[in-house]
Amino acid sequence: MTHVPAGLDAGQVEPHEPATDAGRPVTDSGQHPRAGYVALLRLPGAARFSVTAMVGRAPMAMFGLGTVLLVAASTGRYGIAGLVAGAGSIGYAIAAPLVARLADRFGQQRVLRPLVAVFAVSCLVFVSCTELRAPVWVLMVTGCLAGSSMPSLGSMVRARWSMLLDGTAMLDSAFALESVVDEIIFVVGPALVTALATALPPAGVLLCAALSVTGTSLFAAQRQTEPPVRPPDGHAGRAATGDRLPAQGLLTMAPLYLCLGAMFASIDLSTVDFAQRQGHKPLAGFILGTYALGSAIGGLWYGSRMWRAPVERRFMWTLILTVAGVATFWAQPALITLDAGMLIAGLTISPTLIAGYSLIERQALASRRTEAMTWLSSAISIGLAAGSSASGRIIDVAGPRWGYGFAASCGLIAVSVCLVGLARLRATPASQAAQWADAQR
Repeated sequence: MTHVPAGLDAGQVEPHEPATDAGRPVTDSGQHPRAGYVALLRLPGAARFSVTAMVGRAPMAMFGLGTVLLVAASTGRYGIAGLVAGAGSIGYAIAAPLVARLADRFGQQRVLRPLVAVFAVSCLVFVSCTELRAPVWVLMVTGCLAGSSMPSLGSMVRARWSMLLDGTAMLDSAFALESVVDEIIFVVGPALVTALATALPPAGVLLCAALSVTGTSLFAAQRQTEPPVRPPDGHAGRAATGDRLPAQGLLTMAPLYLCLGAMFASIDLSTVDFAQRQGHKPLAGFILGTYALGSAIGGLWYGSRMWRAPVERRFMWTLILTVAGVATFWAQPALITLDAGMLIAGLTISPTLIAGYSLIERQALASRRTEAMTWLSSAISIGLAAGSSASGRIIDVAGPRWGYGFAASCGLIAVSVCLVGLARLRATPASQAAQWADAQR
């Protein structure tokens, strides 16, 4: 069992004994669930960077909804609000990997401080333009700029965990912890921004700016846990992952995560419409919260165990189970059965996402690790935007059951992509491939 003695120096974790599974450490599964998470947060600096990152990345669950509520209140048209929010999502998806690459190259603090300043100013300009009823194209441009400059702390905090726990069996537990944090954000964030924006429409976007500035500034100030700046990998690294991609598994994982994003967006919209047709629209938020609760429970359980099965096999099976659960939603006769079904189906969501991040973290070049994990977040963001648009049209024409059917279809495509690209996910970690190539010269 992995043990972290109290006497270790800052940033050090006792290495685990090597194993034969592609160089990854394995242990027995007897680790106590709570002891593992407590040990993680007791590592020097870990609790501080995890908590501040939670505050700083809360806007990722709030900014899109805050944008919709603000623009809809100003224009009276949800269609325009959706276009503006979509522009912000696409801007974020495009800019986030570029920002992550800069963070890998120059350090997180040097990138995050000017970035969060731009985000704060962009939010103020966007709110001002909306309140002044500027033309739609102005709202789209300012909304896109704000979305593009929103810091993506999820991959950066995972990069810190990767540095802190490199070569140990506790990294899955750390990713599980962050996945549960994400679920908490997506349960609390939308409810909070809705309550504020209903009373004062600009308040939702302004709250995003305040949380981002506070959390990101405190996160960036913690230099002792910041991953070191690494020079670009040489010829060996390029041979291992291709000339452009930071991890070759992204050829499979990026389109797969895009499909998952579309699936999740379709589930959200279908649930709201299904609850409305049942005469209980306010319960939609509760039901989606149950879905997130199931995911959080599954993530805590997954991260509390030490797994011997290869990570790509775990990813494949949790993905299949997730999609199988979604495939039952269209047949649910009532809200209570839908709620129960979502709780059960949600149990495998976090394990799927945790294993996905672990796959890419394992394969990524050391000098582009943050960028590699950010591509997954960007792919989901694009999927959310595309899925919202497509499923919204389907629901308007055919109703929520067909929306759930579309969600299941997106999940089925994701499973197919996984099965076709499974060999690529089994590939040798980039660090090992680079070492081998160096030895052959």
